[in-house]
Amino acid sequence: MVRRVMTLVAALVLLAGLGYGSLFLPVPYLVASPGVTLDTLGEQQDGQPVIGIEGAENYEHDGSLSMVTVQYAGGPDHRLNLFTLVTAWLSPSQAVLPEELLFPAGRSQEEVTERQTVQMNSSQTDATAAALNQLNIDYEAIPLVAEAVEGMPADGVVEAGDRIIEVDGEKVPTSTTGDDPEELVGSAYVVDKVGAREAGDPVALVLDRDGEEVEVALDTVEGDEGNAAVGVLIADDMDFPVDVSISVGEIGGPSAGMMFALGIIDRLSEEGITGGVSVAGSGTVSSDGRVGGVSGIPQKMVSAHRDGAEYFFVAADSCSQVNQSAAADDLDVVRVETLTDALDALETIREGGADLPRCEGD
Repeated sequence: MVRRVMTLVAALVLLAGLGYGSLFLPVPYLVASPGVTLDTLGEQQDGQPVIGIEGAENYEHDGSLSMVTVQYAGGPDHRLNLFTLVTAWLSPSQAVLPEELLFPAGRSQEEVTERQTVQMNSSQTDATAAALNQLNIDYEAIPLVAEAVEGMPADGVVEAGDRIIEVDGEKVPTSTTGDDPEELVGSAYVVDKVGAREAGDPVALVLDRDGEEVEVALDTVEGDEGNAAVGVLIADDMDFPVDVSISVGEIGGPSAGMMFALGIIDRLSEEGITGGVSVAGSGTVSSDGRVGGVSGIPQKMVSAHRDGAEYFFVAADSCSQVNQSAAADDLDVVRVETLTDALDALETIREGGADLPRCEGD
């Protein structure tokens, strides 16, 4: 009897030890926390302006237009333990996420960082184009093939460096006219034109390859977003009449695009667009001014409130995340689908702030 009791006690102690020890085993999850905010109208710590513009008169105004970030802990090279994850899960301002959301299988931490840097650079170019569209300043955008995706219809047919000059017999416009701030030119026109058909329908392209015209016909397939696609990654060769430089240090990713565009518009506008208020926000922006959804909105809202924002601009596609934030009751949240929507909201704020567009359920 005594031996059985001793055996049971030993087993319980062993199980307790194993349970305690498991709390400190590394697990494949990330912790998302509120990150830094950076006023696109302000300066970096070294005194360098976040947005610098040469080639045009630019202005400084009261108010702020802040981009917000999320800080991630964990990853394949720095795995967190279960105890840390449970602590984060209990925090109202943090979130626990599967590791593969940020680090897809087969990609190293260095590859993810490199991809985020590329996305940041692309977002700055798109933000400049979108801002110039809004200000009726013309520029040129020449769509060039960056890569044909392996296994897709364009693979082996379309080559990197090809210039796309026609889609279905129609010339690809490469210069803006200044008539429509949401005008499609360059790659935006190509993507829209190809995607505006049923997956499986053919598309005819005319390419300029080293000075020679090449005609190709491709059958489309369903892309990642359910639209028709051929598997071509396009990067515009932009020719802007002003030189815009954006400095954000080591921050990566595309989610500051909307705030970059608003910051550029404010810099190039004789009258400020904020009315002196503090605005933060998060959303991608395309060259034609469409604002896209991003992740991490609950943590970004906490960052925005912490650093004094009065309004938070959120992409319509991210509205479902708003009420998950610990700062949901502390910020005036504004829903935007396009850069025009954001500018209209800022005008409303300057006039008193009534009737702003909201996320459903706000």
